[in-house]
Amino acid sequence: MSNPSRSAASALGILLLAGAAFGQDAGPIRLGVLEDQSGDFALATIGKVHAIQLAAEEINAAGGIGGRPLELVEYDTQSDNTRYQEFMRRVLQRDKVDAVFAGFSSASREAYRPIVNQFDGLAFYNNQYEGGVCDANMIVTGAVPEQQFSTLLPYMIKTYGPNVYTIAADYNFGQISAEWVRNIVAENGGTMVGEEFIPLGVSQFSQTIQNIQGAKPDFVVTLLVGTAQSSYYEQAGAANLNLPMASSVNVGQGYEHKRFTPPSLKDMYATVNYVEEIDSPASKEFVAKFRAKFPDEPYINQEASNSYAAVYLYKQLVERAKSTDLAEIRKVIAQGDVCVDGPGGQMCIDPKSQHVSHTIHLAHVTADHSVEFPTKWDAIQPYWLGEAGCDLTVSDPSEQYTPSNPPPSNG
Repeated sequence: MSNPSRSAASALGILLLAGAAFGQDAGPIRLGVLEDQSGDFALATIGKVHAIQLAAEEINAAGGIGGRPLELVEYDTQSDNTRYQEFMRRVLQRDKVDAVFAGFSSASREAYRPIVNQFDGLAFYNNQYEGGVCDANMIVTGAVPEQQFSTLLPYMIKTYGPNVYTIAADYNFGQISAEWVRNIVAENGGTMVGEEFIPLGVSQFSQTIQNIQGAKPDFVVTLLVGTAQSSYYEQAGAANLNLPMASSVNVGQGYEHKRFTPPSLKDMYATVNYVEEIDSPASKEFVAKFRAKFPDEPYINQEASNSYAAVYLYKQLVERAKSTDLAEIRKVIAQGDVCVDGPGGQMCIDPKSQHVSHTIHLAHVTADHSVEFPTKWDAIQPYWLGEAGCDLTVSDPSEQYTPSNPPPSNG
């Protein structure tokens, strides 16, 4: 007959050994950082790297993650999708990181995502995007269309009128986002009077501006990406286009209202989960800490905020799981109560999609390029994937879906 005291002592010993393995003696937790520190997207993404560095410094100063220091393994992906593939293999195979924060453009995410799946890694995508990724190896902290367009477009139609013209970057982000715009405009009684897709790298918009003038929309939805495409705003201003604009991506990422001469961005409305102008105690504290460490940062955008909060989400996941193992982390996610208070509001991980809820702020750029906030929406859920049939607590298709190509009805 076994001795109950001896069994209890053995169990306690196993727990203590497990705790030691997770604590200081286990060495650092390694976080890969694959972000564009040079190239066309660097202007919007260097702040992500700085935000991750800031959060890591704070966490290490407070004792690390479960007593283990957080070590960053950084690579400059140079706004090049092949670099993402090269470096993703390197950090997962050679560097043996525990998780990876990676990617600005949707094209870069889709370039590396199969590699993360292949090695059963964990990647955080901390960017606003077109939505639809149902993949257990991904956690997405950026806002998605049902959070941004379902709030923005009804407001614009009610305020300015039903006739809408979209100009969008010609790759998966712009194409799928434009599909969302078409659907939500129709649902709200609006009419699409034009739609154009602009190749990345294009910086001349005279024909597009003429097309918009001919279509006579009530407002223009701009889904432009990168330094070259942002030339549109000053060209539209020079042509006296003088139309209200709506965007899920501009201002919050590329801070065009700071880079271009007023009134180029006059009456731009953007739904954001963070911009540095948000006047709240949490935002002010974040800006003060950020500027103390990086005094020359030109702007603190929503991707910086997402990346900062994502490090704290990862810390909570690992500490609650008492492990960096993905299967154990996903057990914590499945509980449905993983939340952090980010600079722009509370963010909670949805177990079905592994996307996060957001406070969505409506940012309005005025004639002098200051920003006001006519309204905000609290706790907007990333509901579409779950309602459409993605449930990562049940199955993992590792696919990207769209409104016209939803998950199979059986999930």
